Amino acid sequence: MSKRHIQGLTVECVQGDIANQPDVDAVANAANAQLMPGGGVAGALHKAAGPGLAEECRPLAPINPGHAVITGAHNLPNSHVIHCLGPVHGRDEPSEELLSSCYRRALELAEEKGLTSVAFPSISTGAFGFPMERAARIAVRTVVEQAPHLSSVKLVRFVLFSKKDQSVFAHALEERAD
Repeated sequence: MSKRHIQGLTVECVQGDIANQPDVDAVANAANAQLMPGGGVAGALHKAAGPGLAEECRPLAPINPGHAVITGAHNLPNSHVIHCLGPVHGRDEPSEELLSSCYRRALELAEEKGLTSVAFPSISTGAFGFPMERAARIAVRTVVEQAPHLSSVKLVRFVLFSKKDQSVFAHALEERAD
């Protein structure tokens, strides 16, 4: 695990399962536009949350790249799920701004709800094809830039599926925090 303290915010990078983060208030979903179960993170979260999550999401869809919405967490061990639609690499432009907007909007929604902690997957790097190194730099940069504007959120955790991805995010955090 890699951890940094930045302007009152703790930022962590861990290898793990985004659907099993019981010590955080909200987990972020790398959602599809319809907010329905799919592969990767969306599939794992919907499976763990149960069918009530899809039912709650249905009237909120569709969403556009760069946007986020918040729901209850249903059978997940968290209070909320923040659904973020990242850009499809090579199609949704400006991709870097849209990806940054996902993280920024998710943190704004967490603040609006008074949440203290959010766990993020690596948004857009699976089926949406965003290069991992660029995505990690954008994600970390956005969270660090938002730190001075956060009053309730005190912990942001990046939960990465593989050790390699965790290492990429940890390196981006080290570069940004030093």
